[in-house]
Amino acid sequence: MIKKLSLYLVLGFGALVSIGPYLLTLNGSFKSQRDILSSDAWALPSPPILSNFAEVWSRYDFATFVVNSLIVAAAVTIGQLVFSTIAAYAFARLHFPGRDILFWLYIATMMVPQIVTLVPTFIIVRELGLVDTHLGLVLPFVFGFMMPYSVFLVRQYFKTIPESIEQAARIDGAGTLTILWRVVLPMSKPIIGTLAIISFVNTWNNLLWPLVITNSEATRVVTRGIAQMQGQFDIQYNLILAASVMALLPLVAVFLLFQRQIVRSIALSGLK
Repeated sequence: MIKKLSLYLVLGFGALVSIGPYLLTLNGSFKSQRDILSSDAWALPSPPILSNFAEVWSRYDFATFVVNSLIVAAAVTIGQLVFSTIAAYAFARLHFPGRDILFWLYIATMMVPQIVTLVPTFIIVRELGLVDTHLGLVLPFVFGFMMPYSVFLVRQYFKTIPESIEQAARIDGAGTLTILWRVVLPMSKPIIGTLAIISFVNTWNNLLWPLVITNSEATRVVTRGIAQMQGQFDIQYNLILAASVMALLPLVAVFLLFQRQIVRSIALSGLK
């Protein structure tokens, strides 16, 4: 009993530490600029100020930022699902010379920080004439920054599927693409859902690449929009916190809708 109670206390403390920054952000988003600077961070707003959200939405054209983020995140997620699934199946099931060596060399690129490849990626995008475009925001994420991890994640799940099922389909005359589409993918819904969430969240939260590649309001995403609220001599903390809460809501909704797929994929694939 004491051991179980101690475990719950540790887990509860860890949960509080994890959600603490989010609670502070939510609490501060209802305060005025003066209250944020003069009162305790955990002090409740008195009274709560809802005008912060309205000001962010109208003053900074936050709706455009949200739409741009949705477009980019959705495009990256679809691209990640399509190309990483095909590559993962090739590494998991197809037999060709040097398959395992090529796979581990490809996975080794995960150890390279994004900042190292940032300048070469920007030069490539600039030469293609995609600077300050939605396509320039999407392509590096689909084929570059997150692709090795996505391929690794899906490949490990595909290897848990019995090969006898695919062999039975092949005996019935199914080709490779047919097996992937009609046999493997229907059995891989948990990992596909997990990959979709990871891709969407990482793309939505990324700041570095949009900061480099976008210049105009037409292509500015949520993270870039929040960053521009910090002036050189004046920082409106109440507006930044309100914008952060508004940017966080879609991610919370996505996680609540697909949390079962995440837990199930981890349990079935053995990933930690």
